[in-house]
Amino acid sequence: MSDSPVRFGEFVLNAGSRSLLRNGQPVALNARYFDALLLLVREQGRMVAKQRFFDEVWADSVVTDAALTQCIKEIRRQLGDDANAPRFVRTVPGRGYCFIAEVRDEAVPMSTSPVAPVAVASPVRAPGWRVEVVAATAGGALAGVVGGLLYGSLLAFSPQAGSLGSLSVLLVLLTLSLLVGGAGALGVGLGMVLGQRLVSGAVGLLAGASLGGLVVGGLAKLLGSDVFTLLVGHAPTGITGGIEGAVIGLALAGGLLLGGGLQAPRGHRPVQFAAVSTGLAGALLSLGGGTLMAGSLARVAASFEHSRLDLAPLAQLFGSARVEALAHTGLCALEGAVFGACVVAALLAARRRDPVAEG
Repeated sequence: MSDSPVRFGEFVLNAGSRSLLRNGQPVALNARYFDALLLLVREQGRMVAKQRFFDEVWADSVVTDAALTQCIKEIRRQLGDDANAPRFVRTVPGRGYCFIAEVRDEAVPMSTSPVAPVAVASPVRAPGWRVEVVAATAGGALAGVVGGLLYGSLLAFSPQAGSLGSLSVLLVLLTLSLLVGGAGALGVGLGMVLGQRLVSGAVGLLAGASLGGLVVGGLAKLLGSDVFTLLVGHAPTGITGGIEGAVIGLALAGGLLLGGGLQAPRGHRPVQFAAVSTGLAGALLSLGGGTLMAGSLARVAASFEHSRLDLAPLAQLFGSARVEALAHTGLCALEGAVFGACVVAALLAARRRDPVAEG
């Protein structure tokens, strides 16, 4: 099909001017959805596979099946179509979509009366994978700042912090938490991007996030152990590592999908679901013998006889005199929830800076 106007039903689609008219009146579709409709119409009578939409409509961005589902839903809404009794777009379950209406060439009638501008967004490039990875890293760093301020503020005023100085304790904990949070989110974000490039859909997203968390967590634990061994002759045991990274990454991606993905019409749902899922993952890690930031600090303190790190103020948040099972589980849940919420919120912010990116 050329760029000349075509008609189907009461609609005229003009690829050249990127406009869609219904009985002469403009129909609002953003650029991404317009491209999807154009692809369907050009392949009239033939199924368009899901992967083809991802390759051609979302070629510069990584999205989930939820994005395509939302796109088709909006196209049907604007066309007045019904998924159960379609006139225009038929679903091929598990495979793709097919445009079933008759399509014919149609010259757009000239009119002497002024016509309102067509509400179709201009084709602006959506945030690419680099932007999404940077956004995820920034979200993880923000989560680290939140945790560092919380832990640093409490520990800075503990009895044993006096010789170090409250400001020094706060800055050390803040810097450490920021680096750990940012590195973890970098691994998860990059893993999600690469996973979806290898395997589209939810499977690629979940596997990539888990593998990215595993690799970064494992490397961080290995390097941390080597640094401690080099400086003081031995390394603390049981600090957070690859397993924790994999579980948190998997939970974050799972929560994102359950909340509707980055294209969810209600932006708060992915954030809420990610916070709940990563919070539960943190609690389960604690119950299974794993640990996150607070537990790692506790084990570092316990490994060195003259450590000046006093974790009693953290434990008191949960009514315990020291970091025991209940306090540790609560802190792991809190850390997981903050991490998941911040990373997904940052991804949503990056995606929705441009209205086209929502598609």
